[in-house]
Amino acid sequence: MLGTVLLLLALAKPVCPSPTGVASRRAEALKRLLEVFGMEDPPPPPAHFKQPPQYMVDLFNTVANADGVTKNPGILEGNTVRSFLDKTHDEKMRFLFVLSSVAKNEKILTAELHLFRLWPRATDGPRRHHFCQVSIYQVLQRSEPDAPGGKKLLAARLVSLQSSGWEVFAITQAVRDWTEDESSNQGLLVTVQGLGGSPQDPPPLQFASGRDHHESKKPMLVLFTDDGRRGASLPTASFPGGSHTPQHVSLGATPSGPRSTRSLDRLQPCRRHPLSVDFEEIGWSGWIISPRGYNAYHCKGSCPFPLGENMRPTNHATVQSIINALKLSEGVSSPCCVPDKLYSINLLYFDDDENVVLKQYDDMVAGSCGCH
Repeated sequence: MLGTVLLLLALAKPVCPSPTGVASRRAEALKRLLEVFGMEDPPPPPAHFKQPPQYMVDLFNTVANADGVTKNPGILEGNTVRSFLDKTHDEKMRFLFVLSSVAKNEKILTAELHLFRLWPRATDGPRRHHFCQVSIYQVLQRSEPDAPGGKKLLAARLVSLQSSGWEVFAITQAVRDWTEDESSNQGLLVTVQGLGGSPQDPPPLQFASGRDHHESKKPMLVLFTDDGRRGASLPTASFPGGSHTPQHVSLGATPSGPRSTRSLDRLQPCRRHPLSVDFEEIGWSGWIISPRGYNAYHCKGSCPFPLGENMRPTNHATVQSIINALKLSEGVSSPCCVPDKLYSINLLYFDDDENVVLKQYDDMVAGSCGCH
């Protein structure tokens, strides 16, 4: 997969191009690059400036470095995290999340309702209790949720009345129902009761709504999913970083330097070279939040006989190198300099519905090179 991307980046513009040829090759290269990222078309940038949920930004920074390269493999459950904001903007503790952007092939692993608990209202006298019971219901009958069979309990817990902050409730089964049958999505109902289960008016606890509170406190649904996309079976590991200055390549780049220089490069031993991919030059900076680009690296150089351990040869490459050097079989070339370790990268971006998505892509960075 990485080899395809690098080839597209390097060959997107012919050496002696015609205007029509340049546009056609660029369009084809961008189409193929979108396929690598699992998309048919790039999402449009948000119509107005939008601040991504802090939870999603923090999650990105936890799993990836500044270039988006995975630094803590295994933290994410699945390879995709989607966030949805409430669409009701209601004060009545009813919430609705539109899930039309979830692909049919995505497996729902975990679904969480994130609600921001506000500071309790001041009371005239001392509080009798320090906790209340919060219950989350899946609405089955939108018009009459309190009627028999009108709702189904998803989660319930005691919540402190002494502080504010985020409360997270697991509602996985409800979301699985909604993705299987979109018409069944009648939303969620949240109730607040005293310790004895009796309703209180006004309720001793309130959660921030999507209408009257800051963007950073809006109700949010977070889905952890897996789309089934997997990369090659090369070893993967946490990214060690690097201090190399990247060689910059964009979709308009052409091979540079005299032929003698390029020939000399092939005589150098196999090793990893920097290669910068710039999303702004590709034209994707409007919908990608982070990173602005990343260092894909690429492998270049010769694999001469005899292959040393520093070239990380496979047994097959060693045998091939011997056969080539001794001319024991006609038409056998020397081994190739290719990635033998690949890292994943993470993108934080706005989808077609302006929801914020964190997605992990396998095999996007050459971690090391070897003769194979």
